[in-house]
Amino acid sequence: MRIIIICGPTGIGKTTVGIRLAQRLGGQIVGADAMQIYRRMDIGTAKPTPAEQAAVRHHMIDVVDPDAPFDAARYAQMASDCIRRLDREAILPVVAGGTGFYIKALLFGLFDARPPDPQIRRRLEKQAEKEGLAGLYAVLQRSDPASAERIHAHDRFRIIRALETLESTGRPISDLQRRHGFSQKRYETFKIGLEIDRSRLYARINQRVEGMLAEGLLNEVQTLLDQGYAADLKSMQSIGYRHMVDYLAGRTPWEASVELMKRDTRRYAKRQFTWFKSDPEIIWSAPEDVDRLVPAIEAFLKTGASNPA
Repeated sequence: MRIIIICGPTGIGKTTVGIRLAQRLGGQIVGADAMQIYRRMDIGTAKPTPAEQAAVRHHMIDVVDPDAPFDAARYAQMASDCIRRLDREAILPVVAGGTGFYIKALLFGLFDARPPDPQIRRRLEKQAEKEGLAGLYAVLQRSDPASAERIHAHDRFRIIRALETLESTGRPISDLQRRHGFSQKRYETFKIGLEIDRSRLYARINQRVEGMLAEGLLNEVQTLLDQGYAADLKSMQSIGYRHMVDYLAGRTPWEASVELMKRDTRRYAKRQFTWFKSDPEIIWSAPEDVDRLVPAIEAFLKTGASNPA
């Protein structure tokens, strides 16, 4: 099965390019963004607008509530199911997004872990309720520091899953993931990475932040809090949302919150570049030049050859 992948840092124009290619090649978009999967979180995630979603059908957007547990394994399963449905209907899947680990999990799957142990999970859940999640995270830092580096301190689901795996298998989940090696690819892929001059990208990011604030990001966050979504949820601790939460809680002045949001978004873009640049299969292009790759994409769809030369 052959799919197109469009990846790159935040704010570079993946949605626009994905729509343009999907329209030209008869495809639909399969999102690969760890935040756009959440319902009611629209402005801060730069979710495709209603007009953009009307132009080309999008999948893997608005699939869970902000307080629902969600990880790369669940994403890979749901996105794989979606891709199979599109393939049966002879529709080209165009995977577009900036969450590199989600894309990797989709392409290669994750390691085969034994099913969750209900008794261990219940005990860890009770421990988290009684002692707080910080206590469990401290245990994870001591017992599996490699996983603790990748897991956010507020990510209850992944913290408990990592500790549960360690207790039930006797091995850190990071070791099991490393042994998995991501060596068996599930799809034939044509990967396009979007890049522009770094200073130009950072200027676009700053403008995007200002645009989100003008569209009502603060009100969006306040509404989520009013609806009962806790400020320490994994979703609410993401870029933009945590900055607005800190302002609303009186911890950070407005000007500082805005500047921190811009800075953290730029740093995130830099990490995304580092992740995607490590993949030698990615063909890099400026967003405005992607149309030059259409002949190579069409050849790939016919023959499987993905080298544009």
